[in-house]
Amino acid sequence: MSIKIRKQDALNYHTQGQPGKIEVTPTKQLSSQLDLALAYSPGVAEPCKEIAANKEDVYKYTSKGNLVAVISNGTAVLGLGDIGPEAAKPVMEGKAVLFKKYAGIDSFDIEINEKDPDKFIEVVKALEPTFGGVNLEDIKAPECFKIETVLREKMNIPIMHDDQHGTAIISSAALINALHVNGKKIENITLVVNGAGAAAVSCTKLYLALGLKKENLIMCDSKGVIHKDRPGLDVSKLEFATSRKISTLQEAIKGADVFVGLSVADILKPEDILAMAKDPIVFALANPNPEINYDLAKQTRPDIIMGTGRSDHPNQINNVLGFPYIFRGSLDVRATEINEAMKLAAVRALADLAKEPVPDIVFKAYEVDKIQFGKDYLIPKPLDPRLITTVSPAVAKAAMDSGVATNPIQDWGAYNSELLKRIGIDQKLTSRILDLAKKKPMRILFAEADHHKILKAAQILQDENIAKPILLGSRIEIERLIKEHSLELSECQIIDPREEKELTEKYARAYYEKRQRKGITYQDALRQMRDRNAFGAMMVEFGVADALVSGLTKDYSKTILPSLQIIGMSPSASRVAGMYIIMNKKGTFFFADCTVNVNPSAEELVGIIGLTSRGVKFFGIEPRVAVLSYSNFGSSKGEIPEKVQQAVKLAKQKYPELILDGDIQANVAFDTELQQEVYPFSALAKQGANTLIFPNLASGNISYKLLMEIGGAEAIGPILLGMKKPVHILQLGSSIRDIVNMAAIAVVDAQLYERNEHL
Repeated sequence: MSIKIRKQDALNYHTQGQPGKIEVTPTKQLSSQLDLALAYSPGVAEPCKEIAANKEDVYKYTSKGNLVAVISNGTAVLGLGDIGPEAAKPVMEGKAVLFKKYAGIDSFDIEINEKDPDKFIEVVKALEPTFGGVNLEDIKAPECFKIETVLREKMNIPIMHDDQHGTAIISSAALINALHVNGKKIENITLVVNGAGAAAVSCTKLYLALGLKKENLIMCDSKGVIHKDRPGLDVSKLEFATSRKISTLQEAIKGADVFVGLSVADILKPEDILAMAKDPIVFALANPNPEINYDLAKQTRPDIIMGTGRSDHPNQINNVLGFPYIFRGSLDVRATEINEAMKLAAVRALADLAKEPVPDIVFKAYEVDKIQFGKDYLIPKPLDPRLITTVSPAVAKAAMDSGVATNPIQDWGAYNSELLKRIGIDQKLTSRILDLAKKKPMRILFAEADHHKILKAAQILQDENIAKPILLGSRIEIERLIKEHSLELSECQIIDPREEKELTEKYARAYYEKRQRKGITYQDALRQMRDRNAFGAMMVEFGVADALVSGLTKDYSKTILPSLQIIGMSPSASRVAGMYIIMNKKGTFFFADCTVNVNPSAEELVGIIGLTSRGVKFFGIEPRVAVLSYSNFGSSKGEIPEKVQQAVKLAKQKYPELILDGDIQANVAFDTELQQEVYPFSALAKQGANTLIFPNLASGNISYKLLMEIGGAEAIGPILLGMKKPVHILQLGSSIRDIVNMAAIAVVDAQLYERNEHL
């Protein structure tokens, strides 16, 4: 979808509220005189003295380790040319915003009024004590080559001119995958580069590093082919000059396998791409309009693999896929530079990620139903949340392996969680679940395996050795979807109940025995086994599968009923309950009951409190339980406060070790200052609640859905508590990531069941 940008909209965007796009936000409390004294004089003298004694402590006591300078002199701004440092500032602010959004990196934009490269170098060099890295931006060639080269020699922090290397890294990843798709090898191809500026030079160098042969390279500029016999060539162009007896772009492109354009719009004609080799690759990267119109190129050569710099066409070569994550990995190991090994690591990480199943969140972001590796999907989408945990670790590891890391990473699992926290997603708990599941993958039965989301989740579960998926459903439909979505699930067992007459009869007899005094005949039992949730529950009951996961396409109550009838509740549970794990920037919280019990009595609330507390403890967290109401400790009268007060009284008697209180309002449960002032007797006054028990289904269900939709929270669940054997019901319409997370929980639940424990 093409996005139309109107001039006034853009101007309004930059002027509304506070002018510009960035601000400085304190990271420490500044609410008292003591806070101010600690932040500045006299308290600030203490870290100053520590850093004076050991300069490396600047990373310990200041923001340097997470601070990048975005620096320009405004000599080559976008496609606008030399418009000056002031006019470059909106772009540099924009770059700072992208650093923060995609990698959690803080940035200052610095616009320098200096065109002399030597003086520019001196200014930037003098800034080294302030920053952990420098992103050079929009500096014209050939000065940019000297500036970056000298600064890398003189400074001991990561330096990168993104206009050069960003495009090179992203286009290299796309090139690797395009060649994979059309079955060509880089050492055998002929490649034409049109353009000889900073990006073109850097791209070409990286292609050569990937294996392109220099004799198979032709570079053109505005005068035509860069030939060794041409007089007056500067050093940067002479390096790529050819000895072929050709002089024009049209001659160069005949028989070429790849065209990379970093030049001007519409310079490439239909007859030019018709003259290229079979299955040509064309990366037309001029902005805003490419060297040849995308639709025209596709109509002219149906076999073409096409990439542009535009977001409204497939295969967008976008620098945002690279620079945030490259700097993130570099900063995190305190690399002294960004070297070739680190760039190549980013290239390969991006290329490999594009071949992985795409998460559902990406489909939603781009409003599409299908994205899979191929001619129209060579590199990941910019909004893919996996980029930070794929590219940054690859860059960090390359820095360590190449000897430029001064602060090596020791725990890669912890680092992965830290990366996600930097962009506002705390995955510690999720990571723990996945790690536990991988220690002993169990057989997870999916009752709705003829749905593409289930199959894509199964692919991830299989590939990452989280679970052993069993696929229940129509074999023909499952195999069709596997083929359609290019999945590799040959290791997964497919069970089609229509093919299993003996098994169906066996399960029907068992169901009849369980339910014959509940008005069920044998013929009823046979009909019931046509329901895959019932058939699947029987498979778990008979030990053919270790856990059942269902509910993607069916109402919760209808999905859970067969499991309750066939498997039943744990002997230690008086009822089952549904718990959600809610994660946001403030931490991890547990909500119950949000899915099963419509209006539990005080005694039933006690059972829910017990089940939920046990579930929270399983996740390695000490539950601090607030039983919610619209009242605070009897401040209001009514049925709900009285029910909650009675439940809390009974629960404290039954579970005296629990940190538990109520009735209490939701906001007060988290506000420790208010509790200490007004309700100092509260068991939650010291640390606040992390586990919320709702008085009825309506309040719990509404609360978690509101948090998900408008509160920016991520939810895992519902986790079904109190079943005799592992059964977990998905939320209707769950994403692929939700399914994977739920399956991982089911695996761990099955591991517990094997040890005679239960969630």
